Amino acid sequence: MEDCVNIVLAGGGTAGHIEPALNLADELMAMDPTVNITVLGTSRGLEVDLVPARGYKLELIPAVPLPRKLSGDLVTLPTRLRSAIKQTRDLLHELQADVVVGFGGYVSIPAYLAARGEVPIVVHEANARAGLANRVGARFADAVAETVPDSLPRAQLIGIPLRKAIETLDRKATRNQARQHFGISGDAVCVLVFGGSQGSVKLNSVIEDCLKADIFDDVVVLHSVGLKNEFAQAESDRYRPLNYIDRMDLAYAAADFVIGRAGAMTVAELTAVGLPACFVPLPIGNGEQSLNATPVVAAGGALMISDLEFNSEYVRDQILPVISNSTKLNEMAKASSSLGHKDSAADLAKLVLSVAGKAKS
Repeated sequence: MEDCVNIVLAGGGTAGHIEPALNLADELMAMDPTVNITVLGTSRGLEVDLVPARGYKLELIPAVPLPRKLSGDLVTLPTRLRSAIKQTRDLLHELQADVVVGFGGYVSIPAYLAARGEVPIVVHEANARAGLANRVGARFADAVAETVPDSLPRAQLIGIPLRKAIETLDRKATRNQARQHFGISGDAVCVLVFGGSQGSVKLNSVIEDCLKADIFDDVVVLHSVGLKNEFAQAESDRYRPLNYIDRMDLAYAAADFVIGRAGAMTVAELTAVGLPACFVPLPIGNGEQSLNATPVVAAGGALMISDLEFNSEYVRDQILPVISNSTKLNEMAKASSSLGHKDSAADLAKLVLSVAGKAKS
């Protein structure tokens, strides 16, 4: 292990933390197949399934979520955090880590604190407003990367590492194949609706209202309903409901417009492929989803409406006039594409290898 670069990725918990970490891992392996990559996670996160499925080694550390309110958890936090830091530090020594790359979330806090002063640290922030873990780690990190300008001090604007299928997608060239894949007519206008892997009850409800009122008219709706949700309407030539879309690259190529949430990965993928959208930010956390979408809206690449205000009337009065206007769609597509980062995975991989190389020299 001493001759190759040993990289530890801390990106567990949610898909928003895990997916960029795994996309970086893929790029690192493509650049240097001799690197050793280990992903840190906890037994309670999605990484338990996602990391092994992508072929990477997963090491579990104790979960130490930071309490948001005064409670008994706050009293025991110092003891639990010290224990997690010690276990993580021992693991970093065992792995002979050359660099720790953190993506935020509760897995990153013990990783940053365990590595501090011993192993170089690279922090990657996906959101416009950084979370607590990355704000802490960025204070003593060797390098910081961000997706939205001014989210962290000393940060390099790199974007989010994306899947290769998204980075290299040529929507125009792939359009016919994509339309055939989903059974959509080549000359139809297509709206893609998705609210994440679990779907969105609110988005689904509004789309159901639109379909009942025939608001979409001749527009085809490709709808990712969510794994746990049932189809609200029967499938037809103009409505294609799916529990889950496993080929998002083809979905993007088939679509002319998107209605979806504004998670960091969603915004990054839509701008990378140049798709106009209406963002309906999920009203959670510190409002980061609205902040993620704001630059795209300001550039003219997207609309944005609050979750509370989003309804079938908004679709009829604001979205339909846009998707019915090919000139407007093209203008929005160009504006969206102007903010996209297609080389984020490679740029972050080079930064990580650079930091690791300095540590080994």
